[in-house]
Amino acid sequence: MIINAKSGLCPEDCGYCSQSIVSTAPIRKYTMLDKETLLAGAREAMERKAGTYCIVASGKGPTDKELDQVVEAVKEIRRTMPLKICACLGILKDEQAERLAEAGVHRYNHNLNTSKANYPSITTTHTYDQRVETVQKAKRSGMSPCSGVIIGMGETNREIVEMAYALRELDADSIPINFLNAIPGTPLEKAGRTPPMKALKVLALFRFICPTKEIRVAGGREVNLRSLQPLALYAANSLFVGDYLTTEGQDVQADHAIIEDLGFEIELNALSS
Repeated sequence: MIINAKSGLCPEDCGYCSQSIVSTAPIRKYTMLDKETLLAGAREAMERKAGTYCIVASGKGPTDKELDQVVEAVKEIRRTMPLKICACLGILKDEQAERLAEAGVHRYNHNLNTSKANYPSITTTHTYDQRVETVQKAKRSGMSPCSGVIIGMGETNREIVEMAYALRELDADSIPINFLNAIPGTPLEKAGRTPPMKALKVLALFRFICPTKEIRVAGGREVNLRSLQPLALYAANSLFVGDYLTTEGQDVQADHAIIEDLGFEIELNALSS
């Protein structure tokens, strides 16, 4: 489960994001949530049977004050709840990665998003190589590296294959596969949806190229996979429950029903076993 710990107020120009400086989407904007709100989110994640709680913040990277707030909340969550914690706070400095790892963050997410060749058409305020470097810093600090993609941003089929091999080369433990949910007010608002069968092929491709990794069905699954959502879990082994950053997700009971109807079981509270 994701919590949008800081919304909007971002100086980056990512074309897919409603929180970017170039977006006119009518979203909530607020600074970093306080410790108690982050703790309440963790308790909600437990109620939704999520195994991992993802603390996500807009911006190029965290300030020292923002990092302090996250670190304090993480320490308390680790002390009181059997949740894995993922942080997604943007581009990190080495010392910031080390602080998060010491606080008890299990995993750090920083998506590659698209291919290296397509990257300049998506954002100009940071580079593809900076994203790769952040994933590597997270890995060096001892956190599990999480990095994925957003399908549907003008990339070619060959570039989708290149993304999968790039993530295998990075040795990302967890790979979230997002499908663009084109938000009005963003530069990519007129981008079409990924056809459901193509979305399934993408998931199968990433499973084939990264056979031992956690493949996550992430943002945009509801509007792109549509009625084929259940089939995604034959290639993927994880999905997000609840809402995303600024878009609504499917009802959590519907997600639980998909898993149950397929004959799968939810892995609960892995840290307590």
